[in-house]
Amino acid sequence: MTEPLKIALAGLGTVGTGVVRLIETNAELIARRARRPVQITAVSARDRTKDRGVDLSSYAWVDDPAELALRDDVDVVVEMVGGSDGPALALARTALAHGKSFVTANKAMIAHHGLELAKAAEDGGAALKFEAAVAGGIPVINGLIDGAAANQVERVYGILNGTCNYILSTMEDTGADFGDVLAEAQRLGYAEADPTFDVEGIDASHKLAILAAIAFGARLDFDAVETIGISHVKAADIEQARGLGFVIRLIGVAEVDTQGGAPRLFQRVRPYLVPVGHPLANVDGPTNAVVTEGNFVGRLLFQGAGAGDGPTASAVVADIIEVARGEKGPAFAMPVDELEAMAPAASGHRVSSSYIRFTVPDRPGVLAEITAAMRDAGVSIESMIQKGDPDQDGEVILAIVTHQGPESGVVEAMRILEGSSSLTAPPLVMQILGN
Repeated sequence: MTEPLKIALAGLGTVGTGVVRLIETNAELIARRARRPVQITAVSARDRTKDRGVDLSSYAWVDDPAELALRDDVDVVVEMVGGSDGPALALARTALAHGKSFVTANKAMIAHHGLELAKAAEDGGAALKFEAAVAGGIPVINGLIDGAAANQVERVYGILNGTCNYILSTMEDTGADFGDVLAEAQRLGYAEADPTFDVEGIDASHKLAILAAIAFGARLDFDAVETIGISHVKAADIEQARGLGFVIRLIGVAEVDTQGGAPRLFQRVRPYLVPVGHPLANVDGPTNAVVTEGNFVGRLLFQGAGAGDGPTASAVVADIIEVARGEKGPAFAMPVDELEAMAPAASGHRVSSSYIRFTVPDRPGVLAEITAAMRDAGVSIESMIQKGDPDQDGEVILAIVTHQGPESGVVEAMRILEGSSSLTAPPLVMQILGN
């Protein structure tokens, strides 16, 4: 009989216990697909006495998660601790240094330290797997590494954070404002008590940086992701967008910019106006969706649950099965030393249409000042909507949609208007996602 693959599990929260349930429930099926049994031998978590709803009595308990990597009865370490540094990173380094394969759902750690860990895996003959780190149960990483391997990927983009997508689509359905929907998302468990990483776009930026590295054969560069969250999106913006034939979604976009010689990597996470006919426009609730465009395969859409114990555990165990089969290829589709170091691409020359929302006092002369600034910056206005703000007496919401043009023009117009008494709040700029 083939020797079982023995795994140790660090972290027994929602996803960690989901991994235990999945391995126990589908043990026979997993063994057939892995071509060998998969057994949990040891676990570690902060509180040994907590009732997690699963029977852990048959597994060795280890108080210090780093010790899991040193055990003789462990082939693979599975990390569900979280955090870009600290115990999770220490565990990853120790496991890979000892030639043990490492499986994680930790997008922050991979975004910040993925190249270091991938090189350690290569040097030690181990596997580094992180399918669950991006888009939960959606197999987008394997889709890029294996399914689209023969293609030159031209662009990768999508909805990468379920919390933000739930908030925006619920605002769209109910007309409620951001703060009220965020509170409801927290009550339902879709948002953390501290939602900063989600609503300010950081979580999505971690995921985008990982996808970009795999899609374009580039070295990870999380710090170069231009990141803007959704906390400034108002119900009025949702309404205006609907009237113009769009919905608002937090979108991550990455592509290689070849203008001006050496290729540069463009990475952005921010709210976009998405045409109602676009595949991403109908992605509602806490769902993720990723679009890749290859030069031969064309457009591929990966859509499904981006979080939760079941979907995320499914991705984790799929990685474990690959390790059991002996699949230890490069974590980022090619060896770390072959990944290209691409400088960040500037966004100023990018051509797009923009939605700009101004909050202004209801008095003469304001519109003339704004349109003059747009004229002086070379920005052409396609349409304009003006509506009173029900939350603020004497204020008006002025929404402008521009014709396509360099984004630098909109930036210059905002610079001209900076500090103007005609603006009672900073403008909100959102690009319109092209088809």
